[in-house]
Formats: sequence, structure tokens, C-alpha cells
Amino acid sequence: MNIINLMLEASQVVQLVLLILIFFSVFSWAIIFYKRRQIRAAFAQSERFLRAFRKSKNLSEVNDAAKRYQGSPLVSLFQAGFKELTHLSKANPQTPPGPGRLDSLSRVLTKASNAEVSRLEKRMGFLATTGSVTPFIGLFGTVWGIMDAFLKIGIVRSASLMTVAPGIAEALIATAVGLFAAIPAVIAYNHFLHRIKDLITEMEDFTLEFLNIADRLYGT
Repeated sequence: MNIINLMLEASQVVQLVLLILIFFSVFSWAIIFYKRRQIRAAFAQSERFLRAFRKSKNLSEVNDAAKRYQGSPLVSLFQAGFKELTHLSKANPQTPPGPGRLDSLSRVLTKASNAEVSRLEKRMGFLATTGSVTPFIGLFGTVWGIMDAFLKIGIVRSASLMTVAPGIAEALIATAVGLFAAIPAVIAYNHFLHRIKDLITEMEDFTLEFLNIADRLYGT
């Protein structure tokens, strides 16, 4: 008696449950690797971009440097803010944007920040769903398998261990596979959520820093 044979000899309902759980597991692991790479790149490139931002002598120079760090959410904020400042300057070149007109810059930065948060949180819902749903799907498979095992006991009219054990074992595999899918998804979801919150804080700090620079350059 081994796991593969038990899965192959399980009832069709249990096999369907196992296929669903395997689907959740495979896709959640794919998302885990993708989000890990995405968030690591966001932190690394944000750190490099901030160094370039603070060393640059003007915003045009920063705009040229930003093209090398597209994986950073801060770059999207800067590019949106720089575009808005350029638009304000071209709209009335005789009068530089004052404090009142810089309110539009704050709104643009907020909109860009919200877009980046949505991008970073993309596919996180699947991890949350996997962590909360798969244990119950596995439990359903286990209950169904145990019911099937008891029906077989009634048919063969024997409650010996040789009769009961295979059915109970194949039923419990569903719970095991459900937990195998759920546990990594929950751990990864909580870890990525914490990292994304750190990135959100970094974006908020950068927004304030950018607004301060714009106020010094264009404020009265």
C-alpha cells in the first residue's frame, strides 16, 4: 500500500477532490515564486532609484535614470509626478506652479501610488483563497472517502483491518493534500502582505519627499 496506488484506487469523487487540490497547490506555488521575484526586484530597484534620485542635480536627470529601474514602484510615482510638473509648467510657462496648483501633483501621486499597490497585490487573492478553502475541500474528500469505506464494509460484511484500512487511508490523503496546499499559501500570503506594507510605507515617504522638492522648486 503506497500513496500513489491509494490515490489511483480512490473513488471518483475523492480523485476529483485531489485534482482540485493539486490545481490549487500548483498555481499557488507558481504565484509564490512570481511574487517573491517581483517583490525582491521592487525593493532592490527602489533602493538603487532612491540613491540616484537623491544624488541627481535636477528632476530631468532623475527622469533619465528612472528608466533603468522600472521594477520599482517609486519610479512609477516619480514619472507620474514629473509628467504632471512638466504639464503644469507648459500650461503657463510665465508663472511657475504655486502651492495651490501643486494640489494636482499630490492627487496624481496618490493615483499612481494606488495603481502600484493594486499591481503589487495582484494574485494575492488566490493565495488567500487557497489558504482558506483547500483544507475544507480536503475535509470533504476525507468525509466522502470514509463514507465510501463504510459502505464497502457493509457490502463485504467484514470490519477487519484489511477491509477498513485502505479506504480510510485513501480518504485521509485528501486532508493531507489539502493541508499541503493551504500551509505554504498562508505563510506566503502573510509574508508578502508584510513586505507589500513596507513598500507602501516607502511610497508614502517618497511622495512626501517629492512634494517637498516640488514645493521648494515651484512654491512661493
